[in-house]
Formats: sequence, structure tokens, C-alpha cells
Amino acid sequence: MRFLSFDSNGHSTVGVVLDSNPEQFVDLSMLATSLPHELGALIATHNGLQKAYEAAKSAPASAIKSIKSAHLLPLITNPSKIVCMGLNYADHAKEGGNARPEFPSFFLRGPSSMVGHNQPIIRPKASSKLDYEAELALVIGHKAHHLTPDNALACIAGYSCFNDGSIRDFQRKSSQWTLGKNFDETGGFGPWLVTPDELPPAADGLRIQSRLNGKVMQDGNTKDFLWGVIESLCIISECMTLVPGDVIITGTPAGVGYARTPPVWMAPGDVCEIDIEGVGVLVNTIADEK
Repeated sequence: MRFLSFDSNGHSTVGVVLDSNPEQFVDLSMLATSLPHELGALIATHNGLQKAYEAAKSAPASAIKSIKSAHLLPLITNPSKIVCMGLNYADHAKEGGNARPEFPSFFLRGPSSMVGHNQPIIRPKASSKLDYEAELALVIGHKAHHLTPDNALACIAGYSCFNDGSIRDFQRKSSQWTLGKNFDETGGFGPWLVTPDELPPAADGLRIQSRLNGKVMQDGNTKDFLWGVIESLCIISECMTLVPGDVIITGTPAGVGYARTPPVWMAPGDVCEIDIEGVGVLVNTIADEK
């Protein structure tokens, strides 16, 4: 099952992607159902995703819309927290001059830093050093604390693509990465949520790429995580309670722009794609801050 978030008259609304045509979706708000119309709330509803999927099977033609013509929003528009992992691939740690870490690096992103599929990532006035990072995102499906390897996967509602757009000079102004990771509208998130039943357990063994203007920049695989999905969830939930709609971003492989000679920065007019096997392709153009 696949679900997306789109703008409908200023409100975040759920779309159920058609199995028969992944370029189209059913507008959940146009169906005779009492289910929430916002994806985070739908995920928090008992069996909400399954109920929405079943309801969409009998949708009238008037409720079917084109993804290309819709204004897609970040998959989860207002999560309680977006927990990001850094240096979770050994090759990326090495290209940044770091030894294999003994413990994951973590930082948080805010909702205002995100944009949806087919929406522009914004290069800010403050810097031209806008970098790409292809990352697997996972969305929490139910409240979870002190997860174990045996039950960690049960808390996942689904997976998506994320472009952890980074303003590199601001990221390195201090030992904390928060500023460089939270400029407005720098993180692409989408195009849709893919439920775990469509992927290998823990999303293991998935090829992950970034492409800039059609050129492959990163080409990795989730089997090369230093801390896989299960272990990451156990570490994070030891610290904080995860709730439905929370987002975990799992780190990026080697090939980022700042590590290249000369460095490669995203610029206005560029098109950046994040392609994760079995999940989808997230596409964002680049534009300057107005």
C-alpha cells in the first residue's frame, strides 16, 4: 500500500496511490468515510491505513487524481519529531575524514525544513553550499518505548525517500549540526509512504541513489548501514518515546557534494532525484530563496 500527502484548499489531505496506476491516487476526503484526512492522524488510527486502502478500492472516478497535477506536501507535514542519523555508512564517514564511529550521530530537523515531491528545494540567501544526501526514511506507526530486536519492526508504518539537504558551511560552524540541517524548505520528503509488506524486512538490501541532473552522485545499499533499522530504533527508543507520525532518517552513503574535488553544490535550475529500490523516486528542483 502507498499513501501520499497533498494540498487540498490549504489542508493536508491523504491520497491512496492506485495499484493499477502509480501516477494516480484516490482523494480520501472525497470518500464516504469517517477516517482522518491527514496522514499522521490516519496512521495513528487503529488499522487506519488498511481501512483507507480498502475504501479507495471502490472510489468513484471523480475522486481519482493525477500525481503530476497535485501539489504534494512533505509526507508527514507536522511530526512531533524528525530524528536524523549521521555517519551511518562507513564509506560516508570515511569521505568526511571520520573513523568508523562507535555510536551513531543524531540530530533533529524541524517541519519547516521539509518540502514535498516535485516541489523546489530552496537555496538560502545565506549560503551557496547546498548539498544533497540520499536517505531512507521510516515513519512510526504506534507509540513505542524501549523497543527490542524482537518487536522493533512492528512499530513501523512505512518507508519513504528523504533528501537531507544540508547547508555545509553552517553545518560546520559548530560541533552541532542543527543550523546546517534546518534551513527552510531544504529537505525533500516523499513521494509516498510504502507499507513494510512491500519491502524486505527492515528495508534491508535496497539500492539507494542520488542523481543530480541525471548524473549518479551516490550509489549505495541499505545492507551497508552501520546501524540497521532495528538497532537504530532500539537505540532511539531507549532515549525517547516514539509516537505515530514520528520520522526517522537513517543516514546517507558516500558521494555527497562537499567531499568531491572540486565540491559540487546544488544550484537553481538543478534537478535532484533520490531513488530507493522498491520505495520510489523523490524529485526536487532547486530554486533560490526569494
